[in-house]
Amino acid sequence: MSNIPADLRFQKSHEWARLEADGTITIGISDHAQQALGDLVFVEAPEAGRHVNAGEAAAVVESVKAASDVYSPVSGEVVAGNADLGGQPELINQDPYGAGWIMRVRPDDKTQFASMLDAKAYAAALAAETH
Repeated sequence: MSNIPADLRFQKSHEWARLEADGTITIGISDHAQQALGDLVFVEAPEAGRHVNAGEAAAVVESVKAASDVYSPVSGEVVAGNADLGGQPELINQDPYGAGWIMRVRPDDKTQFASMLDAKAYAAALAAETH
């Protein structure tokens, strides 16, 4: 069973998002996604200053099995990409909701965050995906 923290929002494409106290949104891939990918060997996080649109491929994660795009759940300016992942992509496998974050975005519209799936809805979407 995947770890699905109740304080996060999710996309059906397995990205998670957390609204930070400063109004930025931290984004990564879910525990389910990292388990499905297996051992990560490369992560390309976006550069600070880049503008991303909701639904746009903003990062890439590669495992021994496959490469996968990471889609931004919100539109806005990237304020940070997780530089630690360049040398330690396995941080996503070890701590997908903590040290394994991929990017932080200053959203253009916070209602995009609010419209994401809550933990219960994401769990239901995962259950439907596996049946």
